[in-house]
Amino acid sequence: MIIATSETIAGYTITEHIGTVVGNTIRAKHIGRDIMAGFRVIVGGEIKEYTSMLAEAREQALQRMIQKAEEGQADGIVAVRFQTSMIMTGSAELLVYGTAVKLHKNQ
Repeated sequence: MIIATSETIAGYTITEHIGTVVGNTIRAKHIGRDIMAGFRVIVGGEIKEYTSMLAEAREQALQRMIQKAEEGQADGIVAVRFQTSMIMTGSAELLVYGTAVKLHKNQ
């Protein structure tokens, strides 16, 4: 599966637009992580607990989007975008979406 944030993929021609594909996950803060993050705010530096949590959320949302594209027999996904939004205090949704397409490799 080829994934691109651009609307085209170099070396390929889009032969069919299958449609929009979406993947998401909702994550809640963890009290243990919040305590460690609070210490990091005081002393400065990267809040690694949240960095890893967001990386896991991005990967899970991306895999869910890819699964939807594969169900539609897509070869690639173009115009991929990520978005986050707060659902309620202490939790957020990470959403990824793009356009599933059929591709033909250029000669």
